[in-house]
Amino acid sequence: MAEKTVEIFDLQGKATGKISLPSVFSTPIRPDVIKRAVLAIQSNRLQPQGRDPMAGKRTTAESRGTGMGIARVPRIKGGSGRASFAPSTVGGRQPHPPKAEKKIVKNIPKKEAKLALTSAIAATAQKEVVAKRGHVVEKIVQIPLIIDNAIENLTRVKDVEEVFTSLGIDGDVTRVRSSRSVRAGKGKLRGRKMKQAIGPLIVVCDGVNLVAAASNIPGVQVTTVLNLNTEMLAPGTHPGRLTVWTNGAIEQLNTLYGENA
Repeated sequence: MAEKTVEIFDLQGKATGKISLPSVFSTPIRPDVIKRAVLAIQSNRLQPQGRDPMAGKRTTAESRGTGMGIARVPRIKGGSGRASFAPSTVGGRQPHPPKAEKKIVKNIPKKEAKLALTSAIAATAQKEVVAKRGHVVEKIVQIPLIIDNAIENLTRVKDVEEVFTSLGIDGDVTRVRSSRSVRAGKGKLRGRKMKQAIGPLIVVCDGVNLVAAASNIPGVQVTTVLNLNTEMLAPGTHPGRLTVWTNGAIEQLNTLYGENA
């Protein structure tokens, strides 16, 4: 397959050069493999839990059998005759408690995980896939969007927003802002009061300054090529996240996932 050449844009939205996309962008899109990889990543964040096997069983309760005109539930020995031990009783055991030995982490082969990542990377270069995911792409100058490495030196939120406006990404940020709402249910009490849509992802080589600058823009996430994973590129198992690449990140992709890698 012939190499696809795309333009590199500066911070003002003007084309300053061209670059060839790495072969990883021609990987076939596999939503089924991407979903398996994202679920595997999410399962590693689950916290194992279980119950004491003897919980609710530390009692003298035994059933008195039949013929006494009372229910056959286990009852505490002595004068009270209070029911205990059974799942339906006060202080009794749970009927089917969670077990600590349950396997909750999903594992997939390394080759499959790599295919999922490269497939998710390729999905970010197809405008129809990005638009289908819900991103606002009408004003974006190019997909995949390649920007100069100078964006990594930005330290203010205002500067990042100006770059987004010049590149046509501001429409997607506006969509994220308008989607912010108070979560229904008890999640409000557990540190996740607000919920919002997923915004653009910026992939850089070394964006320490940019992480601080973009942290206050709703939905925007910054990561390096080395820390890139399938869940970032396909949140919720859906591929096609709007992604901004620096030209340095594209060159690093070519090194990591090129034909000779």
